[in-house]
Amino acid sequence: MSNSSFKTLESKVDELIKLCSDMNKENQILRDKEHVWRNERDTLLGKNQLARVRLEKVLRRLKTLEEGQA
Repeated sequence: MSNSSFKTLESKVDELIKLCSDMNKENQILRDKEHVWRNERDTLLGKNQLARVRLEKVLRRLKTLEEGQA
């Protein structure tokens, strides 16, 4: 293998190593964002459930009031 071929190969290997490193960093950033979004989603689902329960309670009270007036 000639010296220039070896240098070219070495350069390409270095590029691949850097690309892998960059992709690993980007992957970690994406995983962190996914974790934040999942937590936010869980929080919103909990708030949605709480709102649903409260609304059902209000509707039951309205129905009870309505039946009492009839």
